Amino acid sequence: MSQPVWAVTGSPGDKMESEGTTIMQELREDHCNMAVILDLLDDVLGMASSGKDPNFQLLAEIMRYMTVYSDAVHHPKEDIVYERLLSKRADVAEGLDDVTEDHRAIAELSSRLRDDVEAVIAGAAVRRQKLIEDASAYVTRLRAHMQWEEGDLFNRIDSMLEAEPMEFDVSQYAHVREPVFELQVDDELERLVSSMRP
Repeated sequence: MSQPVWAVTGSPGDKMESEGTTIMQELREDHCNMAVILDLLDDVLGMASSGKDPNFQLLAEIMRYMTVYSDAVHHPKEDIVYERLLSKRADVAEGLDDVTEDHRAIAELSSRLRDDVEAVIAGAAVRRQKLIEDASAYVTRLRAHMQWEEGDLFNRIDSMLEAEPMEFDVSQYAHVREPVFELQVDDELERLVSSMRP
């Protein structure tokens, strides 16, 4: 299976800032897309738990997406918005001190699972139970994190933006376009993702 094609849409300096409402819409769309990917991982977990071997090449593609886009673009963009909330509206940021740390922990879990999968593909011995445990820990943590963001953090950010419309400098991420749902990966993964869409 070929590597995902990471689309470059221009130089980072082309668009220095983006409106807050646009950023929040993009983050929510990312969550919808990531939820589809987590459903795929649930299927992989079910197969592995029943003693069947999942498609490790497909699983590698999934984890490339989750580590390269979700961990390296989506979560850092959330951190930028969250830092603005802390600096501008400390009154509504109480109890949110762990957001960035949670993103770091999720990145570690995704890297661990990606390492498991790549080791299997390379021919190394990886215990089935370790793969199951690492996948389960990752799916559970990320799904809970997204649900919390949707139900709490994003609502606080919306309140901040309603009170004071603002822009965010996301120029370092603006040149990377989300690859899976922009049809930029190879046909097999896109067909599988498409088959799970409503």
